Amino acid sequence: MESFHLQRLISDMNINWTPVFAATVCGTGAFILFWKWRNNQKIQKKILNARKRRDKSLQLAGKAVQQFKIQNPDFESSSIVSLSLSELTGKLEDGSLQPDAVLHAFMEKALEVNKSLNCGTEILMESVAQLKEINTQKKGLLYGVPISIKDNVGYKGHDSSCGVVGMLDQPAVMDSVVVTVLKKQGAIPFIKTNIPQGLLNYDCSNPIYGQTLNPRNLQKTPGGSSGGEGALIGGGGSILGFGTDIGGSIRIPAAFCGICGFKPTSKRLSGQGISSCVKGQKSVLSSIGPLARDVESLALCMRALLCQDMFTLDPTVPPIPFNQKVYESSEPLRIGYYENDGFQQPSPSMARVFRETKALLEKAGHTLVPFPPLRLYEVFHEFAFKGVMADGGATLFSHLKSGPIDSCLRDQALLLRIPGFVKKLLSVVVKPVFPRLSASLNATVGVGSIEELWRHHVNIEEYIDEVIAEWRRLNVDVLLCPMLGPAYNFHYCGRLTSALSYTSLYNLLNFPAGTVAVSTVTEEDEAQLSQYKGVFGDVWDKLFVKAVKDGVGLPVAVQCVSLPWQDEMCLRFMREVEKLTANN
Repeated sequence: MESFHLQRLISDMNINWTPVFAATVCGTGAFILFWKWRNNQKIQKKILNARKRRDKSLQLAGKAVQQFKIQNPDFESSSIVSLSLSELTGKLEDGSLQPDAVLHAFMEKALEVNKSLNCGTEILMESVAQLKEINTQKKGLLYGVPISIKDNVGYKGHDSSCGVVGMLDQPAVMDSVVVTVLKKQGAIPFIKTNIPQGLLNYDCSNPIYGQTLNPRNLQKTPGGSSGGEGALIGGGGSILGFGTDIGGSIRIPAAFCGICGFKPTSKRLSGQGISSCVKGQKSVLSSIGPLARDVESLALCMRALLCQDMFTLDPTVPPIPFNQKVYESSEPLRIGYYENDGFQQPSPSMARVFRETKALLEKAGHTLVPFPPLRLYEVFHEFAFKGVMADGGATLFSHLKSGPIDSCLRDQALLLRIPGFVKKLLSVVVKPVFPRLSASLNATVGVGSIEELWRHHVNIEEYIDEVIAEWRRLNVDVLLCPMLGPAYNFHYCGRLTSALSYTSLYNLLNFPAGTVAVSTVTEEDEAQLSQYKGVFGDVWDKLFVKAVKDGVGLPVAVQCVSLPWQDEMCLRFMREVEKLTANN
């Protein structure tokens, strides 16, 4: 009855509702356009402010260096930054070098490297103030050593942006546990380094700070997601740095930039205060770990961090000190190996340096045993890829929506936008022609229920047990395998998730793994790319050739792996590889 009276009232008003409706629609459209314009203005202001903070820190650092030079006319930075970490710590300990000279030397070099590579996001000027505290304490295994940290490693008063606009203007309220312990060991964090947008990419570009370049070739990516670290250390602007690794994010930039990188067992070092765009994902575990010029530096860093301060600050970290005896052992090793994982054919340079390293190990008296990956095709898609994308990519995409999408991430972002049912349909359609693409499309849909997620976790646990059982059956100590390389041309990383099979497997297994650069790409390696067919001969195999071409002179690495919690054994193996290849 009330509805009838309302209709009579409207009809009696004798109003032409067409223009009213049109005006309402236009007004709504104008409001939406204004809202979008206003939101875009806010985004651009955030980005501009972040860049201003970076530029201001660079200017302040430059002034600090110049002032130090005026006060110390005999200061010469090149003789300091060329030292190895063990040489540097020795000179700091005996007093022949002072922390202020060392800090300003690396600050000067970092400014120079950043100018050509765009690898820093902010100079931490608190480092200059920290010198006073350092000089009064004069203790710690890393006393007076300047270190660099990846953008997402928490440092009080500074953003951990992860390359996304929505995480700007949210400075950390306290240092991460790793930074706290580093400071207690006398280290001086002095610069934050660049990352790819959202971190789940092995390039190094974002809409806030731009593209980082490779120190060995400015036309190549440094890798990622710890790409700023790889570029800065590879360029000589840092002697020791920290990154995070969820699919190769320490190992890939280390390999691409010609340095060493180590992914410890997850939880061997504290992850408290480390930011991420996929927090809550538990299938594939992330680790924080060091990057440096040599293996000895990585070991010294781990020895410094695995101390009572770490175990007290984060009780979830097992109180296992660094086992120096295992690291220094010279007993012959029984080494598992594979040259081709059967999923992504290695590039010619990857295969050659692997074979050369294997031969050197055999010649040195170690025993080499074939140990190919188990069920890698299924494991890569159904366990690793689907695990990271268990929510269909919703959490990652929620961060990306807050600002512009970087060019290195456009293909991934496009995939995240496609509805799940469409991806399932596409997966079925392309399966007969492109089985890997089909499996990947299906994996990005994620899991459909809590029950399925639990089953997924059980499958991963059973796979880990299966691999460890095979490891024990073969009675191997460590594993030697190829490392992705050489460094890619720009804009291929986001399109070649298939190549992550060599690194992401050990995040899924939670095995410690590290990379050692052992050689460089030769003209012959480059020529052999014309015969590269790949395992599947699909679009990814063709893209891989385009990604790695024109790589002559670029570094190529191998990867060393050990069982969980045997991080010292992995480092010991890395040291052996480094020694043999250096003497070759």
